[in-house]
Amino acid sequence: MGSQDASGGEDCPFCQIVNKQTDTEILLSDDQLVCFRDLKPGATHHYLIIPRRHIDNCKTLQGDDIPLVEQMQKMGRSILEKNEVCDQDDVRMGFHLPPFSSVPHLHLHALAPASKMNFRSQLHYGPQSHWFITVDKVLSQLRLRGKVK
Repeated sequence: MGSQDASGGEDCPFCQIVNKQTDTEILLSDDQLVCFRDLKPGATHHYLIIPRRHIDNCKTLQGDDIPLVEQMQKMGRSILEKNEVCDQDDVRMGFHLPPFSSVPHLHLHALAPASKMNFRSQLHYGPQSHWFITVDKVLSQLRLRGKVK
């Protein structure tokens, strides 16, 4: 099932986090996903949600990954709620499109409040960014085409 094998090799920093080889604080986790703070936050609240199995990026997702992406989105909402982000409309959730993904392991960015992001963050995660795709767009493209264009 899914897009890639279980591991991206020992040099994938996110696989190391999943395998508890770093001192990264895990904020939420379940049998499929792990959530932690972004090291270079683009907003007051900036979390990453990653699958435990190694998937390169959103372009390698397929139709059968829809439940996984939905689960990632749900965990993104949970961590924001847990941290008392009340305005769920003032949230940016999505993925960087390759080649602009800094780490070659699928990760969902959950940022809030989006309205308070600085210029640099807007470039990286804002609605005008050419290399950021919202989780809703990813899901609709997967449902429509079975892949992310």
